[in-house]
Amino acid sequence: MRSLVCTLFEGNYHHGVAALANSLHHAGFEGDLIAGYRGALPRWAEAGTARPWPGPWGEARVLEVTPRLRLVFVALTTEHHLTNHKPAFMLQLLDSAAGAETDALFYLDPDIVLVRPWSFFEQWVSCGVALCEDLNSPLPENHPRRVGWRRYYASHGLALRFRGAEYVNGGFIGLRREQREFLLHWESAMQLMAHEIGSLGLALTADANYRSTGFAGCFDRTDQDGLNVAIEACSLAVSVIGQEAMALKPGPWLLPHALGAAKPWQRAYLRQALGGVPPRPADKAFWQHAGGPLVTLPAWVRWTKPAELALAALLGRCYRRA
Repeated sequence: MRSLVCTLFEGNYHHGVAALANSLHHAGFEGDLIAGYRGALPRWAEAGTARPWPGPWGEARVLEVTPRLRLVFVALTTEHHLTNHKPAFMLQLLDSAAGAETDALFYLDPDIVLVRPWSFFEQWVSCGVALCEDLNSPLPENHPRRVGWRRYYASHGLALRFRGAEYVNGGFIGLRREQREFLLHWESAMQLMAHEIGSLGLALTADANYRSTGFAGCFDRTDQDGLNVAIEACSLAVSVIGQEAMALKPGPWLLPHALGAAKPWQRAYLRQALGGVPPRPADKAFWQHAGGPLVTLPAWVRWTKPAELALAALLGRCYRRA
């Protein structure tokens, strides 16, 4: 199977992109990680080579991470918030010459790393569109958020059908080429949502100025709500793994996801532990993959942060016992 992996980033999330690439290497992935970016490229990416690149991007900067893994940076011109650009970006990749021979396409947020062999993920997409349950799941059939979706999209001629109580996270999706239809449903849901919230340039951030978040706030998670709407709008098989997939609860972790505003490269672990907030599995997984083959942080940070994290984890256990 020929797989393509993609992500979207801007600002200091480049540290997460590097850790994601490192985790793909350690998981045994071979191929391209396509990183759509806005703003300036990080300095470490300048080691890549500028090359013509098929699709709407024209050119890319290609960094050879290893002989079997390339990190391909493509500049974005969209005015949409990047979290709302996911389905459109994935469709662009599938429909470009770069994705012409792709059997499966995966999107991962740049605050995720893999901790399972890549072969598992390629097996997973044979079961249906691969998705992960969110921390805010489940949402039963008549939960106000689901009722809000049904009422809104029905007014735009789109009937939704309840298919299960799982509410999935927008940070990961994997699908086979023949499931391209799912991305069309997701993108359509996003475009229709824009009429309600005001613009796809908005997302759940501190400065978001939504015109409306819909009935009972049913659109305050934009890309994630659109993704869940897509599940109910189509009849394609979906394969949802529970909250343990993203290390949101104990279990066999697959791709720990560092949810929240403070990312692993930003967190003050000791201070948070003293406040009763211990390190998360996603924090530990990030630092396990921060050391290479791509290195974006100084050596002293890569030494002190894991040490701080270990001490914070010990403090966290003590505080829980008290």
